[in-house]
Amino acid sequence: MEHEESIDLGRLMHIMMERKKITGGLVAGCTVLALGVSFILPKQYESTALVQTRSAGKDISGAASMAAAMGVNLGGSSSNASPLNYIELMKSRRVLDPIIDQIDWPDEKKKPDAKEFAKKNLKIENTKQTNLITVTATGRTPEEAQSISQGVVDNFLAMQTENSRQTQSLLVQFLNERIETARQESDEAAQKLAAFSREHKMYSPDDQAKFAIQQLDAYDKAISDMQVQQKSAQAQYDVATQKLGEQKAGSASYNINDNPTVQNIRSQIVAKEVELVGLRQKYTDNHPSVIAAERQRNKLSQSLSEEVGAVVGSNAASLNSAQMELLKNQAVAQAQASAAAASEAAIRGKKAEKEQELGKLPEDMMVYLQLQSDAAIKKQIYTNLVQQCENDKIQEAMESMDIQIIDAANLPDADKPAAPRKKLITAIGFVIGCLLSFGYGLICYKREER
Repeated sequence: MEHEESIDLGRLMHIMMERKKITGGLVAGCTVLALGVSFILPKQYESTALVQTRSAGKDISGAASMAAAMGVNLGGSSSNASPLNYIELMKSRRVLDPIIDQIDWPDEKKKPDAKEFAKKNLKIENTKQTNLITVTATGRTPEEAQSISQGVVDNFLAMQTENSRQTQSLLVQFLNERIETARQESDEAAQKLAAFSREHKMYSPDDQAKFAIQQLDAYDKAISDMQVQQKSAQAQYDVATQKLGEQKAGSASYNINDNPTVQNIRSQIVAKEVELVGLRQKYTDNHPSVIAAERQRNKLSQSLSEEVGAVVGSNAASLNSAQMELLKNQAVAQAQASAAAASEAAIRGKKAEKEQELGKLPEDMMVYLQLQSDAAIKKQIYTNLVQQCENDKIQEAMESMDIQIIDAANLPDADKPAAPRKKLITAIGFVIGCLLSFGYGLICYKREER
């Protein structure tokens, strides 16, 4: 059996009291030493800034609202504006290096990198269940702490603004290329119609032809909308593809349209677009039936984007957040372009059926109608693309920032440093002194027992 040792606490306390000069000296010495250390340690000050991230899903102005109405995702940072992503970006070299360079370091060799600086001088936190981010910076002086905290916010805003403008400018660039092509096609179609009219002396169709034109107007408008959606989605796809190439993501592209769920949603969108054409032949755009069908169509488009995002997220989990977002934008644009192309094909089929019903019209009249329809479609495509491009330019100027400053960085009180915390350090010294005294008494107790 093991010999169990017991300690007589009363005896131990008596021994410590007999040697109270030593034990008390240990306690007093450690306490005084800790107090002295607290005065020797350099002072540190804290400055705090509070920012609010832009809520996702509230961006309904400018080009974004137009794109939403057409089922096109223009991308942008607000769609996936996660506070956690922002916190990591605030610790990046691009944000912190300018701040580090501005600080006067006693020894340049000990100048920290961004990672070390963030760990030592920054505390960036997201308040749970909110979109608020608190940026707390530590500095050797009140001014330095305030400069660091405000610098993090200002540099991050500048970085986000530049990134947003680059993305929007790139999108505008691709749209401009498609606008020029659409303008040329519109001019050519108008010239063909004018040449046919001059050759056949046909400038105003009779009532029967006018009625036929009215019937085909809904198809023409829908076809032009589908082509605008395809061109817009292709522009967004090109933007994402170029940025992925710049970042060298190393992720292979894949055909999102092979996914069964995506195919099913796309088929529902096509059916809803065809249904909308039929409704517009009978009602105006303000009719409840048309409004309800448009709402259902937009909901399907949103479901398509969400499903594509989920598929990409599950297949590219190894990428960082920025690359993941670009890949999602690329895949969503691909799926939306495919849905628009399928819708256009279905609508053209319905239009062909209607044209067959109008086959009793004279051949010249039919050619005239076809040329007029083609000219109307191409003009509408050109007009819509120009409008969307102008809205993108407005959005570039108005919505370049993803966060708003709620409270700017404060200037700490010079008489109230955040560190060193003298009372806490002194209390710790007192506790250490008590432990040393107890240890000394225990040693003396063991000696007397022997």
